[in-house]
Order: sequence, then structure tokens, then C-alpha cells
Amino acid sequence: PSADDLADEMEDVDFDDEGADEPDGEAWETEDDEGVEEGMEAQDDSEVTFSLHSASVFCVSLDPKTNTLAVTGGEDDKAFVWRVSDGELLFECSGHKDSVTCAGFSHDSVFVATGDMSGLIKVWRVDAKEEVWSFEVGDLEWMEWHPQAHVLLAGTADGNSWMWKIPSGDCKTFQGPACPATCGRILPDGKRAVVGYEDGTMRIWDLKQGTSLHVLKGQDGHQDPLTCVASNQDGSLILTGSVDCHAKLVNSATGKVVCVFKMESMASKAPAGEGEEPESNSVESLGFCNVMPLAAVGYLDGTLAIYDLSTQSLRHKCQHESGIVQLLWEESSAVVYTCSLDGAVRLWDARSGKMISEYRGHSAEILDFAVNKDASIVVTTSGDHQAKVFCVQRPDR
Repeated sequence: PSADDLADEMEDVDFDDEGADEPDGEAWETEDDEGVEEGMEAQDDSEVTFSLHSASVFCVSLDPKTNTLAVTGGEDDKAFVWRVSDGELLFECSGHKDSVTCAGFSHDSVFVATGDMSGLIKVWRVDAKEEVWSFEVGDLEWMEWHPQAHVLLAGTADGNSWMWKIPSGDCKTFQGPACPATCGRILPDGKRAVVGYEDGTMRIWDLKQGTSLHVLKGQDGHQDPLTCVASNQDGSLILTGSVDCHAKLVNSATGKVVCVFKMESMASKAPAGEGEEPESNSVESLGFCNVMPLAAVGYLDGTLAIYDLSTQSLRHKCQHESGIVQLLWEESSAVVYTCSLDGAVRLWDARSGKMISEYRGHSAEILDFAVNKDASIVVTTSGDHQAKVFCVQRPDR
């Protein structure tokens, strides 16, 4: 960035920091040690509440290196980087003109990227608190950092996926079908990415060559838009989820579908529902366990399904009262976390299918959450305009 850019940025940062003191102090005072708070949501299990957002908070990420910083983005067109320990604001990622729906730190926590719905993506250097790069694409669907390099990948509503080197901005595009690239993930080898599209197709891209290695469509693809995609730890297996309620397990080397997990309850539920009940189900989130051959799939109807990959069968069904928004596995155990539309975070033992614990504190649905590396804290964002930090460490784990 030029000296002028830097001067502008520094002006912004000073301004932000100045105004930050009072609201922050306030935001942090919602410690819940002393008894019941007034208002609807009596139970608040959180340690820290961050309340600088003035509308729904859509996304959160933790910095991978230290797990001490969070970045949140919201419907108020704002993104903030703040300290998890006390909710103290580090800096505001200013300049967005639309809801910030994507935010994340680079693998080494040097940069943080924020992206809004209109397609404006900005990257900030965390230690200097200054913007180092920005770019405008079409309507943004998702954004992800490369696991080993300062490279950013994003998918847009026109079907393209973009890849940039940061901060130089060198750019490559991967042209998908003429419909939104609804989800994407860089595989652990850092050389390939899997992208899902609204027309039900999925592609595995070679990031270096810019070519697609495998395309799954028709019977191999999904019948409806893809909603989520995940890979196992070594990248050999991919799981795709869709509005069609199916999750497909794919061999990433061959591009072949290994098996399809279908939610059996659908047929039996149909007569019982209002008629439209079944259609409103879909796969919302999924992921692989690192320590056992298990995968978890979360559905909009509130079902958490634990599948056994070695037998390709359903192992447990864990029912939630309301839709699952997202799920995450603990890094080194068979514990899966879910957040749902009822505003609670739950921990499940995937071996037994039993709930371990549940944490509440939000007065609206949880929209996103992140778990730190040693699984001691969960950071949530919600439609109640707040982000919260929950301590989830248990002596018996």
C-alpha cells in the first residue's frame, strides 16, 4: 500500500480506538457470575459478551496461531477484531457497505480478511491494524484462506471462484457453471479445492493449473443446491451436503462417489407434517472426526446424524428441538459441537450419541460459532446482535 493509503488507514484506526473504550468496557461487563440477569434470557453461561455490533452477527473466526483473537462480521456492515479473553476491541475492519458475511484469519494469523455480500473483500494486517489489500468481486457466497500460504479463495454468485495471493493481489479464476458457487473448501494438500454449486454439481479444482480434475453432476451430483462441503484430515475423502437432504462421500483422488447418506426419517415424517414440513429439510453442515472413522451431518429439521464411515451406516441420531445451523468436531476427540436456531450450543459424544453438555446465553438463534484448538472455549454469534465466549473445558475430559 502507498504512504497515502497507510496514512488514511492510520487515521481510521486512531478514530476507531478512540471511540472504542466506553462501549467495550460495557460490552465486557455482562459477566454472569452474580445470579440471574433481568429480561427473557435468564440463563447466561457465557464468560464474555461482545456487543459492539448493532445488528445480527453472521460470522466468527478465531486466529489459528494463538486463538486469542476473534473476528466477527455482521448485518450492520461492520467487522471487528477483538480479544477473546475480555471482549476488548483491537480494531474495526471499516469500509464495508453491505452485510459482512465472511471473515477469517490467515493460517499464521498475520492477516485477517473480511468480505461483504456485495463482494467487497478487504485484508488487514493484524499487528499494524491496517488494510493492505481490497478487491471487489460479484456477490460473495463464501471465502476461505489457504491452509499453508497467504492465498485467499472465494466463490461468487456468477459461478466463479477467485484465488488471490495476498498482499500482491495476483489473481486466478476458476469458471464454474453459470450459477452460484455456493460452498468451497481448499483440501489439506493445499493443491486442490472442492467447490459446490447451486445446480447440484461439484468440482475438484487443481489450484496450480486452474483446471478441474473431477466434475460430479447428474446422478453423481446432487439434485438441489449444495450447502456445505468438508474433507477429512488427509484430504482423501470429501463430504458434500445439499438441500436435497443427501450427504455424499466422495473419493477425492478418483472423484467417485463412495456412498450416499440419506435421512431415512424423511419418508415416515411426510404424512405427519403439514405437507410442507419435509421439503424444508436440508443438510446444513457436516464434518469428519479426526480420531475415529466417523462423520457428522446436521440437518435443518434438528437431526444430528453420526455416520460410521467403515460400515457406511448410521450410528446415532441426536435430536435437537430446532434446526442445526452448524457443527464442528473437536480436533482430537470424538466430540461434536452443534449450534442451533434455539440459541444453544451443545456438545455430543459421537461414540455414545449422548449429549455431554449444553450452553445458553443468546436470546436469538446462533448463526455461527468457532471452537479453539484445545477445545476449551467456544465463540458464538447470534441474531441478538451479540457474540459470546463460552468456557467448555470439563475436568472429566
